[in-house]
Amino acid sequence: MFFKDKTILVIGGTGTIGTSVVKEILNDNPKKIKIFSRDEHKQHQVRERFHHHSVLQFLIGDIRDLNRLEEVMRDVDFVFHLAAMKRVDACEENPLEAVETNIIGSSNIRSAAIKNNVKKVIFTSSDKAISPTNTYGATKLIAERLLAAPSSSATTFVSVRFGNVMGSRGSVIPLFQEQIKTNQLITITDPEMTRFMMTLSQATSLTLQALKESKGGEVFVLKMPVIRLGDLADLLIQQSGLSISTELIGLKPGEKMYEELMTYDESQHAWELDDMFVIPSDSKSLYSDSKKVKRGTYRSNDQEVVTKHQLHQLLLEAGLLDKR
Repeated sequence: MFFKDKTILVIGGTGTIGTSVVKEILNDNPKKIKIFSRDEHKQHQVRERFHHHSVLQFLIGDIRDLNRLEEVMRDVDFVFHLAAMKRVDACEENPLEAVETNIIGSSNIRSAAIKNNVKKVIFTSSDKAISPTNTYGATKLIAERLLAAPSSSATTFVSVRFGNVMGSRGSVIPLFQEQIKTNQLITITDPEMTRFMMTLSQATSLTLQALKESKGGEVFVLKMPVIRLGDLADLLIQQSGLSISTELIGLKPGEKMYEELMTYDESQHAWELDDMFVIPSDSKSLYSDSKKVKRGTYRSNDQEVVTKHQLHQLLLEAGLLDKR
């Protein structure tokens, strides 16, 4: 009952991960959950989904607006920073907008949290923040560093690095499924491309666990399965029972053949838990029930790729396939 009688602000609380976080926090009987986003239609949908729960408060606003953030953070104990411009192509085409949201917006959240004496702020980062080759990844990396910067405030900040969350808006699985549904060619960047994949349940659990266990300034990285893009397309086509062809479209600007969640330098002072790595801001930090990480990068092309059978099970567990 970590959140019992506490007030929580979920920024980006109408998104896939945001609504999942809200659902879990409600089990702890919080005093209030403030859901902050800029889309009134999505707020209406979430309000209906939770049957107008009395604990939920819906607030319209944008993280680019510091004054609004300072207002909504009054009397808040914990903040979940889940808002971002996250589509790689949109960030490439609108780099200044990505900076305004992902960097300036994160800076505003930090300032507002410190001003209101918030206990903890947790930020969801991305595997694309490591050795970034695109605008999205670069903005996420800067936001990570900005939030981890030393402060005399009692407010602590922590980040979690996600891989691809199965089924989230903008991810590849819904794209492939829509192409199959409308009998289009499935567009594949490269069948040998590898990606870290996690279920929504894993992403939610990691976020909540990181908030509870953090000392301040850490980055938490979940150990997660690696999939091959070609295997995913083949499996979804097979499940559909349709005769669908694929089209290779090649790497888009800023895309990589693999993703990375931890650099070699970070591994030198990181700790390993059963299901995640912890990269502390202080190299002297100690974590119970942990061991030092073996030095090296944590990259999708260095990990064993799951079999098609294992991938099938992952998709079933995530509720993204019909049971047959």
